[in-house]
Amino acid sequence: MTDEIWVLGGSGRSGRAVAAELGRRGVSPVLVGRNAGRLAAAGGGHGRTVVAGSVEAIAEEIRRRQPAVVINTVGPFADTAAPLIRACLPGSHYVDLANDLAAVSAVLGRGDAAAAAGRTLVTGAGFGVTATESVVVKLCSGRPAPAEVRVDMVPSLAVEAGAVGEALAGTMLGGLPGVAGGRRFGGRRFRDGGLVPARLAGDAQQLTLPDGSRVTTSGMPLGELLAAQRASGAPSVLSASSEVPSSSLVQVVLPIAAALLAVPPVRAFAIRRLARVAFKTRPQPREHSWGHARARWSDGEVREGWLRVGEAQAFTGAVPAEVACRLLAGEGKPGAHFPAALFGPSLAEACGGEYLV
Repeated sequence: MTDEIWVLGGSGRSGRAVAAELGRRGVSPVLVGRNAGRLAAAGGGHGRTVVAGSVEAIAEEIRRRQPAVVINTVGPFADTAAPLIRACLPGSHYVDLANDLAAVSAVLGRGDAAAAAGRTLVTGAGFGVTATESVVVKLCSGRPAPAEVRVDMVPSLAVEAGAVGEALAGTMLGGLPGVAGGRRFGGRRFRDGGLVPARLAGDAQQLTLPDGSRVTTSGMPLGELLAAQRASGAPSVLSASSEVPSSSLVQVVLPIAAALLAVPPVRAFAIRRLARVAFKTRPQPREHSWGHARARWSDGEVREGWLRVGEAQAFTGAVPAEVACRLLAGEGKPGAHFPAALFGPSLAEACGGEYLV
């Protein structure tokens, strides 16, 4: 095993952000991807690169060279995580940016195999999971499990010109939610300790942010749902996002559209069309991004907290970089984990976050 940190998808937006954050921490990563020219440009012409044209080829390179830590930024994570983890277990720790419920559940399901191999798997090392999970860990530290938890992610994201791409489109549509507890493409929440059906874009709530602005968040079964439940032990958990439209029309249309995704040809068509959608450059809409959690205990006590960070994509670059550096320093624990459950609420602070509890 080497002391190298590999960034898979190193020429993509997330990969470049992770590599930049590793550089700020004094680490020169190895960038891995399909296009040699793009990798060289992303590394400024000075970084080390590995060219591999498929997930299978990347996995073979991992087995052969055994880097210390592999950071996976290549979606759909529900497809890429399993073969890459199998390649990592003999000699590498694994970190990914997954935020879909199916993918993070699959990674956690490999926890026993990782523990037996003495390796650490960390999933959800991005804004959505880490920002909300960190607040839950902060609120619940040293206390019995609350009766109920709600988490809300409120990203402020600068948009880079370009198309969505098939990897992101597949993650957005293919991983929703992909776990037991209801229809294949229906909503989820925890009730009585188990996953049960919930209405997509339901449970809308207006939040007043600590800076005085207001946003509306609506229910969406993403990775932070499972992270919040594991961090708190609460039998009732709901996750919500400000990125989910909350109009009455959307409330009617979204469940119907989600049901259509269960038809494979419709899903494949939707992924192809979404992949071609192009974005124009857009600055971040607010100065800060926020992770929010509210916990209620059976005795009536309620605690609420916020994590304030800057631009959401920058935080998504910082978290896996910080996690990888800690794993490289031997601070990990064999098994599969979410970031804040493994390293505590200080992880978010090391990535530029500030708590308001």
